[in-house]
Amino acid sequence: MAKIGIYGSSFDPITNVHLWTASTVAHRCKLDKVIFLPCSSKRQDKQLNVSDEHRINMVRIAIEGNDKFEVDDFEMNQPGWEIATYQTLKHFRAKYPNDEVYFIMGADLLVDIGEGKWKRAEELIRENKFIVMARDGINMLSAISKSPILRNADDGHTFHLIDKGLAMEISSSYIRDEFKMGGEPRYLVPDQVYDYIQINHLYK
Repeated sequence: MAKIGIYGSSFDPITNVHLWTASTVAHRCKLDKVIFLPCSSKRQDKQLNVSDEHRINMVRIAIEGNDKFEVDDFEMNQPGWEIATYQTLKHFRAKYPNDEVYFIMGADLLVDIGEGKWKRAEELIRENKFIVMARDGINMLSAISKSPILRNADDGHTFHLIDKGLAMEISSSYIRDEFKMGGEPRYLVPDQVYDYIQINHLYK
């Protein structure tokens, strides 16, 4: 039985922090595979800056050569009204029926789910497992205990909390602003991604 992490994000663009986070989570949680899942531009809650094609190309370039990393375009291929993390994880559980599938997310998203802000939040928590990364200012244990949705599912296996060493945050928005203003974010993204952005005149 393999352990697989689903790492969803805009990846607009993918950064070195994304890669470092995925590598660290894989090491600490003994994951056999991390699947990078770029979100779709059809999602109504996302305002993306470049096309789905460019974003998934950058992820492919960034993870090339790492046998533990894969990219999947499942969400990009779904009709906009069907896109929800619940449906996405249901798809991956069916795709890997003999493996353990974990959704990798930050503690800020754990709080949102606990407050019922996500579609089918109770089913999402009840049917899946999560690796939750620390975020500054968020007490993850407190967030779980304060939410009926979260605490009723906390059986000791649902949540794998990583509360140290993963709060380093260099946002994609910061990097986009650097490109737009003529800055030099070269060492915040993989070299090949930096070159791709320059060649395709992205984030101008």
